[in-house]
Amino acid sequence: MNIIGEDPNFLDVVGQTSRLAQFDRPCLVVGERGTGKELFTSRLHYLSKRWDGPLIKVNCAALTESLLESELFGHEMGAFTGAQRLHIGRFERAHGGTLILDEIASASLAAQEKILRVIEYGELERVGGKETIKIDVRVIGAANVDLPSLASIGKFRADLLDRLAFDVITLPPLRARPTDILTLATHFAIEFMREFNQDLFPGFSPAAQRQLMEYSWPGNIRELRNAIDRTICRRTNQEEEVTEININPYDSPWRLGKSSETKPARTKPITSDGFANTVSDFESQLIKTALKDARHNQTEAAKALHLSYHQFRRLLKKHKISAHLGERI
Repeated sequence: MNIIGEDPNFLDVVGQTSRLAQFDRPCLVVGERGTGKELFTSRLHYLSKRWDGPLIKVNCAALTESLLESELFGHEMGAFTGAQRLHIGRFERAHGGTLILDEIASASLAAQEKILRVIEYGELERVGGKETIKIDVRVIGAANVDLPSLASIGKFRADLLDRLAFDVITLPPLRARPTDILTLATHFAIEFMREFNQDLFPGFSPAAQRQLMEYSWPGNIRELRNAIDRTICRRTNQEEEVTEININPYDSPWRLGKSSETKPARTKPITSDGFANTVSDFESQLIKTALKDARHNQTEAAKALHLSYHQFRRLLKKHKISAHLGERI
């Protein structure tokens, strides 16, 4: 995936990354989940003088402490039970290039100490070995937590943080770059349709655009992409513009865990028109009041009524209520 965006907050970090790439120093890329840290760590490598060297990545959270040390530093044959052959670690494999330590906050303090030694002295010893091996590697750490806070309570080595923090690229969340939301959404929609040999994307309706802009996107770009792909996947007519975004894949009246809220099915139809009309009028008035209190922000109105956005939209259509002046539902 390419780096896409024109929001000033986003362009600032793109420029910072391009400048930092030229300096052969360890550094950090931090940001919330789904903000694109992998893209920026790769950019730091490919814009550097090491661009033609190896780019090696390891997810520190995916390995136990012993496996992480073996994976990073390698091990000698017989170093431990099951070590039947020599294993070359990621640091050695990254010689002359870049090693990206993703979710570095998950590494144990013991592993952090060894990582610090490699950064400071450019040398390591394999697990179970005695030979000192010289290496030339640029280390880039990535994290979705506040490392200084962890260091202040002893859960991350302060000296390693000092070495990594030559400079820190902090990626803005999607909500901080609103002018990019529609651009990214359209790009993802076109990409998804091309996967299935459909070149024409009819676009998003005004209501769908408002939905995209009003949602906070806690999962950032990853969540946006999933929502767009899901929306396109569920459409029955690919030639019509998208009128509603399927943000929550779990949104269903039969969602597991809500069985206690499910009302028993009626065995007999309601025969009193007066009662049905009264209930409908009451429901309609609740929606209108919620919209007014929320200043016609549909997302906030839905929250006030403890409804999902899609449930709220269905009620608007059911009662033919205009959420915005001049808009027809």
